[in-house]
Amino acid sequence: MASLLVLWDVDQTLIWARGVGATIYQVAFRELFNRELPIVRISMAGRTDRAIALDLLTASGISEPREHVDAFQAIQAAHAASMAPQIIARGQVLPGVPEALAAVARGRPGLRVVQSVLTGNVRAMSDVKLHSLGLAESLDLESGAYGTESEIRADLVPIAQRNAKARYGEDFSGAATVLIGDTPLDVAAARMAGARAVAVATGAFTLEDLAEAGADAVLPDLGDADQVRAAIFGEPEHQFPGNGPHTP
Repeated sequence: MASLLVLWDVDQTLIWARGVGATIYQVAFRELFNRELPIVRISMAGRTDRAIALDLLTASGISEPREHVDAFQAIQAAHAASMAPQIIARGQVLPGVPEALAAVARGRPGLRVVQSVLTGNVRAMSDVKLHSLGLAESLDLESGAYGTESEIRADLVPIAQRNAKARYGEDFSGAATVLIGDTPLDVAAARMAGARAVAVATGAFTLEDLAEAGADAVLPDLGDADQVRAAIFGEPEHQFPGNGPHTP
């Protein structure tokens, strides 16, 4: 039986945490350096927490910032569970997500589907978001890859593939993996690994931005479960907004 590893981005693809994720940076900075995090402008979209932490420490004037990244992320992980009440109160699952996950889980004849995550979040923060908003049971979180593991998002793809292979004994390399995300960095990560990329315009980037980045399929959102299935399974007869006829 063939197998397919479906890797979902978390923030702005599956959920919107409404800024709760940024709070954990303030908590970690305060605990590690005993002062408040200064106001700095850091690009976050599509990047890993490891890369963001390094930029944040650098912009905040921390000497030898790379030496502090592991400790910074360990504090983030230690405090992640405390963010659950805020996530429950403020966060939301994006429209169509439960239905899309269920539709993909049904698979198709002769194909085993493993659904997990590829996220820039540290593992503990990803877990608390997904558990708090009721999505964790739909995903095999052990087969994913997380933002503690590299500053470069593309590095996470082979990590997830190895994790899934260890659990299922299957080769998920190349087009046996599909990434779904809302940024050009998600698309680039897929392309660098030879995986397929499905992009959704649920974040800061438009359909046109994501099509230009090279996504195999571009969707406005996850609201049409049949269209999501078609994009992920590479069904060429479907049309996808923003990029014309789909070719797997």
